[in-house]
Amino acid sequence: MTAATSTLLADGRELIYFDDGDTAKAHTAADTRPLEPRSEDNTGELRFDALTGDWVAIAAHRQSRTYLPPADQCPLCPTTGVNLSEIPDSSYDVAVFENRFPSLGPAVGPIPEHPAWGTQGRAFGRCEVVAFTPDHTGSFAGLSTERARTVIDAWAHRTEALSALAGVKQVFPFENRGQDIGVTLHHPHGQIYAYSYIPPRSQVMAAVALDFYQKNNGATLLGDIVAQESESGERMIAQGEHFSAYVPFAAHMPLEIHLTPHRHVPDFAALTGAERDELAVMYLDLLRKLDNIYDTPTPYIAAWHQAPLDSLLRPASRFHLQLTSPRRAADKLKFLAGSEAAMGAFINDTTPEQTAAMLRSVSMTVKAGQA
Repeated sequence: MTAATSTLLADGRELIYFDDGDTAKAHTAADTRPLEPRSEDNTGELRFDALTGDWVAIAAHRQSRTYLPPADQCPLCPTTGVNLSEIPDSSYDVAVFENRFPSLGPAVGPIPEHPAWGTQGRAFGRCEVVAFTPDHTGSFAGLSTERARTVIDAWAHRTEALSALAGVKQVFPFENRGQDIGVTLHHPHGQIYAYSYIPPRSQVMAAVALDFYQKNNGATLLGDIVAQESESGERMIAQGEHFSAYVPFAAHMPLEIHLTPHRHVPDFAALTGAERDELAVMYLDLLRKLDNIYDTPTPYIAAWHQAPLDSLLRPASRFHLQLTSPRRAADKLKFLAGSEAAMGAFINDTTPEQTAAMLRSVSMTVKAGQA
């Protein structure tokens, strides 16, 4: 199990180092920046959309967050004499810290139970940043298998800890990769959101999964889908002992891959050591395939769907990865226009079977510049 060391930044935010292997390093460097103590009174606002039943976070304070800084001012690189960053240790493996500009939190707690038009409350929750490597350049695809495994252990550690916070209803690790997706920092990193509500897409997926679960005597929808995709084989990309990767039958995006465990598990924390080992390898393979489709790196969103913490929905909801990219050709992106953005009615410009065949044919080697 990966060793973890917790400390505090100058303003009181938590920082946790995760070291490759099972031996903890000495992380004694202190954050010496003259930061004002972080106050939970500065938590943003949630407003209820009575038309859709969605909660919307109002986070105007994020307008001042760091935006595409030069490499010598990167807040995720190890601290140096000229760059006092968010990570004081001059050499770390993986680091997780509370976001300085959070959409949710830092205060946690329950939101209003019976919202209606005009309902608002504090944006309870927690937002964390996960720095995958101390290296400013490169990508997750260029990580070693050992480092990818460390990140998986960090996701599992944070999932378990955040799930135990008051009012948290879902924990969502994700990575936005590439300027076309909207990243504000080039350094390889991801984020984790601990929501005080179940987000809209998760609510829909959980409800559909629960209906299937109840009608099929405890069988799970994703388990059934993986079995059918395996039998068909048309959209399957890779199959391991513990996971299968495939392009979904009704893929929404030009590039979309689902990576699903064969065993029913709710989240990262529930994965066994063997499952985490295989996941590290298969996830790296998929990311390298994405980057090898074209001559330039592929922008993507890696969304790790974990089961909501609701006691009714959780047994039916299976952990899985949804890996998507809007790239539909070497020089073209799919933009969410009227039908998708306004109506949620997606139109895909390619068939899932063609996409799966293309991905099967692409190599999994690490390109120069990825590492």
